[in-house]
Amino acid sequence: MNDNELQWTIKSKKQLLRTPVYDVIEQHEVSETGIEGDYIAIDCRDWVMVIPEYEDSFVMVRQWRHSSEELTVEFPGGVTDRGEDPAVSAARELTEETGFKAGSLICLGSCSPNPALFKNRLHIYLARDLVPTGEQHLDDDELLTYHLEKIDKVIDGFGKGAYSHAFTGTALAYYWQYCRQKGSDPLK
Repeated sequence: MNDNELQWTIKSKKQLLRTPVYDVIEQHEVSETGIEGDYIAIDCRDWVMVIPEYEDSFVMVRQWRHSSEELTVEFPGGVTDRGEDPAVSAARELTEETGFKAGSLICLGSCSPNPALFKNRLHIYLARDLVPTGEQHLDDDELLTYHLEKIDKVIDGFGKGAYSHAFTGTALAYYWQYCRQKGSDPLK
């Protein structure tokens, strides 16, 4: 099959569920080869994740994740506000969750968090030249702590225990790629 034969066309959409965080959409689609069916898509705002580099450590957050019913250790991040540039969201989320302000913010890239289900993008930023303000500005329903974690411990710990958030792994891949392009090794 060629790429054209792999594509599908959306013929209609129907909203099945609306929540404060996302909408569930049923899409009636037809493939170029004639297959027809209804498929579910989740429509939500873009997400950001920030890799706050502070000396030889990352600033990490620890919080409860309701779906997995566990405490996780991950990079700060969150949802973009409507119409908000992802870089603005990243700077805001970093300050809200950790109290650190970024002197520089570098976009490392963006990707589809799960293109089989989600329509949004995940944007990854590297925050450097951090200035601690000592003040978090958490949302009303947000409970989290932050701490410094050695870079090698985060890299070595990913996928184990509290380091289970897949976006942290995605962010680490972008970070590793960035470091290699700059000719540095994050483990040295």
